[in-house]
Amino acid sequence: CFCLLTLFFLNRKKMNLKSERRGIHVDQSELLCKKGCGYYGNPAWQGFCSKCWREEYHKARQKQIQEDWELAERLQREEEEAYASSQSTQGAQSLTFSKFEEKKTNEKTRKVTTVKKFFTASSRTGAKKAEIQEAKAPSPSINRQASLETDRVSKEFIEFLKTYHKPGQDIYKQCKLFLDTMNHKRDLSIEEQSECAQDFYQNVAEKLQTRWKVPPEKVEKAMDQIEKYIMTRQYKYVFCPETTDDEKKDLAVQKRIRALHWVTPQMLCVPVNEEIPEVSDMVVKAITDIIEMDSKRVPRDKLACITKCSKHIFNAIKITKNEPASADDFLPTLIYIVLKGNPPRLQSNIQYITRFCNPSRLMTGEDGYYFTNLCCAVAFIEKLDAQSLNLSQEDFDRFMTGQTSPKKQESDSFSPDVCLGVKQMYKNLDLLSQLNERQERIVSEAKKLEEDLIDWTDGITKEVQDIVEKYPLDIKPKNQALAAIDSENVENDKLPPPLQPQVYAG
Repeated sequence: CFCLLTLFFLNRKKMNLKSERRGIHVDQSELLCKKGCGYYGNPAWQGFCSKCWREEYHKARQKQIQEDWELAERLQREEEEAYASSQSTQGAQSLTFSKFEEKKTNEKTRKVTTVKKFFTASSRTGAKKAEIQEAKAPSPSINRQASLETDRVSKEFIEFLKTYHKPGQDIYKQCKLFLDTMNHKRDLSIEEQSECAQDFYQNVAEKLQTRWKVPPEKVEKAMDQIEKYIMTRQYKYVFCPETTDDEKKDLAVQKRIRALHWVTPQMLCVPVNEEIPEVSDMVVKAITDIIEMDSKRVPRDKLACITKCSKHIFNAIKITKNEPASADDFLPTLIYIVLKGNPPRLQSNIQYITRFCNPSRLMTGEDGYYFTNLCCAVAFIEKLDAQSLNLSQEDFDRFMTGQTSPKKQESDSFSPDVCLGVKQMYKNLDLLSQLNERQERIVSEAKKLEEDLIDWTDGITKEVQDIVEKYPLDIKPKNQALAAIDSENVENDKLPPPLQPQVYAG
């Protein structure tokens, strides 16, 4: 029996440990493409890798175009049949044959124009975009700074291509042609512009490998420089454009993270001890790197910030646990770093990297792995609930509304290396926490007292009303006024009874 009880409690303890990580654990297979090609997937690509997503996107787009054409043709046939029937019923004999043909030709021209509008960009939309861009034009100082950076990147790109000799000239011509093409395609949607950029990356990489016989390591360097040159020039047009809802998503994520400011490392099972100075420095560096991502203009540089942040996280976990960090430790810590740092324009940066980064970087390597984990962390934050943090729904709602905050578990024992100022700071924080609890208790008791007073007043008022209703007040008519004592009374009967004279018969 003792053995059975021991096994029962051990199994129950394992189940509790599993339940603690139920909301945060992500299996590594879930990070890969849903098609099973072996590359990393992405929530922005609906779980597919870049290559498989483009294939699915092309299929869906061709299907949609075919359905639109069939719908347009059907509507055109119905209009022609309706027009022919209406003309025959209204007496087509009164119209001459020439006028009928002229009207039919004009009607067909109008229908063809209507059909073309399904597949061409509206001029009004383009004009509206131009107005928005003019209204939101950056200041001259920002334009000057961007122009200087663009010139610097262009010079570096030209110097880099000189090492490639003949292929370098062809690469430069291809890049200039692509930029000219993109300047004439401003009316395209951001998804179509992204598709053009991805096609350009793929074509240049294939030419470098097949036509110009460039080694693989030099191909990767060339593609990084090409991406840097192109996206530095295209950044202001394709990052968080007005035609998308990226800015709306940024505000929603930012508001969500602010509402979750109360989440503690213990709730997320974060294996990081920030009381260790080295670990605290790593956490600060990780937050700095994830915030710095927004200041970069090139997708590869933004990815580099994510990679540096992730490496600082792994180092912090390693110092805390004295052993290498695992994937199960990394993701909760990354979620905690995002909640603590609240990076600006997080969704816009993720979408920008997804749309215009060299796809080979997102599909393989450590950059792709860390970026996929960041996307998972953001998705987890958007869907975070009470069950994910092992809280009751009541506590979760109170924390979200700011009615109360979870108690911070501070360590009473400090290491000998901790200075007196840090110890005093923790004591002051503990004292403030106790004062906060006392204040909340006093406020709660004051509210309860106020409610009791209101209930007591209502009860007294009700009792008085009941008594008045049960014993109504009977007001008698007013008696005649009695004469004053000092006045000259003609009639003795108006005197008060004790003062009335008594008459004796004698």
